[in-house]
Amino acid sequence: MQNKGKYYMTTAIAYTSGKPHIGNTYEIILADAIARYKKAEGYDVYFQTGTDEHGQKIQEKAEAAGITPKEFVDEVAGEVKRIFDQMNTSYDNFVRTTDEDHENCVKKIFKKLYDKGDIYKSSYEGLYCTPCESFWTESQLVDGKCPDCGREVKPAKEEAYFFKMSKYADRLIDHINTHPEFIQPVSRKNEMMNNFLLPGLQDLCVSRTSFSWGIPVDFDPKHVVYVWLDALTNYITKIGYDPDGSSELFNKNWPADLHLIGKDIVRFHTIYWPIFLMALDLPLPKQVFGHPWLLQGGDKMSKSKGNVIYADDMANLFGVDATRYFVLHEMPFENDGVITWELVVERFNSDLANILGNLVNRTVSMSNKYFDGIVKSTGVTDSFDEDLKSVVTGTKAKVAEKMDKLRVADAITAVFDLFRRCNKYIDETTPWVLAKDEASKDRLAEVLYNLTESITIGASLLHSFLPETAERIAKQLNTTLREFDDLEKFGLYESGTKVTETPEILFARLDAKEIMPKVEEIQAAQKAEYEAEQRKLNGEEAPAEAEAVIDIEAKEEISYDDFAKMQFQIGEIIACEAVPKSKKLLCSQVKIGSQVKQIVSGIKAHYTPEEMVGKKVMVLVNLKPAKLAGVISEGMLLCAEDAEGNLALMTAEKPMPSGAEIC
Repeated sequence: MQNKGKYYMTTAIAYTSGKPHIGNTYEIILADAIARYKKAEGYDVYFQTGTDEHGQKIQEKAEAAGITPKEFVDEVAGEVKRIFDQMNTSYDNFVRTTDEDHENCVKKIFKKLYDKGDIYKSSYEGLYCTPCESFWTESQLVDGKCPDCGREVKPAKEEAYFFKMSKYADRLIDHINTHPEFIQPVSRKNEMMNNFLLPGLQDLCVSRTSFSWGIPVDFDPKHVVYVWLDALTNYITKIGYDPDGSSELFNKNWPADLHLIGKDIVRFHTIYWPIFLMALDLPLPKQVFGHPWLLQGGDKMSKSKGNVIYADDMANLFGVDATRYFVLHEMPFENDGVITWELVVERFNSDLANILGNLVNRTVSMSNKYFDGIVKSTGVTDSFDEDLKSVVTGTKAKVAEKMDKLRVADAITAVFDLFRRCNKYIDETTPWVLAKDEASKDRLAEVLYNLTESITIGASLLHSFLPETAERIAKQLNTTLREFDDLEKFGLYESGTKVTETPEILFARLDAKEIMPKVEEIQAAQKAEYEAEQRKLNGEEAPAEAEAVIDIEAKEEISYDDFAKMQFQIGEIIACEAVPKSKKLLCSQVKIGSQVKQIVSGIKAHYTPEEMVGKKVMVLVNLKPAKLAGVISEGMLLCAEDAEGNLALMTAEKPMPSGAEIC
């Protein structure tokens, strides 16, 4: 395959204020599909993602949790990377803005821009949105609130360094006008021009003194670098840019071919970032694509609304490739997409189980039933064959045309159109009828060969989007995925190959009645977690840490009536996390029948939070609520303790439902 040259692409780096929901994770899945496709085409791809870890919001969250900002971002960045890895993304570099090399380079960049006269010291008085890390004027507010996120803003006045944005505004306007591909979709370009550039740019605040969690300004250490100058420069610092001399990796890959970002941060990437690059005398990225949002039931996802869907929850219920398929297929090019649990089940059954899974299963099963698994081309053709071959060999061009425009949803639809055509071909050729006539045996063999070859080409095209599924299909057909240059050729599947004897069910149909109770458990745990977070933020005092281990010394005898006052039930642990500021405590969300209780237990030395989830345990449910290390506990998990102090949770001998009474 001919090498088409380098292709450097990035996602926005995820802000480490909390666990990324499916709308955030969609971006890395989308980027991965593009990166895999570009590699298949023959490009030398370098794919970078990571986490944005500085700022006032993170400092405040860390303080509320009782830990240092570095401890806070270490935990969240680990969670972000875990989810990205679970989604089978093929990034080349996972960056963190707390990396030493990045921080050192940002200091140099700031000093270079200051020495050049593009940064100057002054003071700022205006309105500040902490979640967005943005300053606003009164006229820019919408209904008195932040125009980006709709949250409250607070008056702020402080000494700061500013960047002379207006110095480069005309040059940027000219670049946008002469490079129509620079901002995509076009609607984003129009928004930036009409709402920000043409009315005139204000100078940008690029340092803060009211908090300390940031990269210090070398020559004025009471200032920390404003988060956007810090975060945006990762695209160059982490591939080896240095004002004193850049690396071979940087010289090879810059300018970026694609910055893939959410539509809410287009302004930062198409106005601030290009101007920073102009000031550094560096070329601008070739394209910034602002993808739309994925909305939960038509609404923006928010933990406060209790409607957040997380990628790992989806993957646990449906599988990784089913999760990838949904977000890639359902997200329009320009408008926001919608996700609901019910819609995921519907797409899973209609597209993955029926169109694709059933097709592969039927084809492999018929090959085994009629020819002992041997797939052989006999050359006995029919009029139906040519149309099938035309659709199959023409799909590569359709996918290429869509992917060139980053219309990923349309590209994956084109691949599934190929599979739909295969299903229609089965209906047209009726293999089960051909099998009844010995004279039609060669024709039947050709039909199954055509199906096997078509599925092989389809799976090869599917690999960029659903890599594990594509490889599983190829394994069942006892072949390898086809090279990109061969996807317009029909007949390369080796005649006489034997397919697997036992076809694997790629996607078994789901029953919504079985899925939705599991979803309700996830939502209940999420609401309980949010309420617990709010209690922490409300500053409830933490009493002395209490032991949750049952004392086994002899106690005073009690009557049967005393014992009867205690209510014991089976509980299922649906979520668990370590209690901040505690070395001993775990906080579990325990489903007991139709309710969920939050229970704090002193068993951290014996169980990890991950081990706890899914266990069915014995619970004292009517224990008076108490606060342990600042966290409300609404019951007690029963444990056994041996002479060495080892603990074991008490569980039922036989499977019992959540809520079953212990008597």
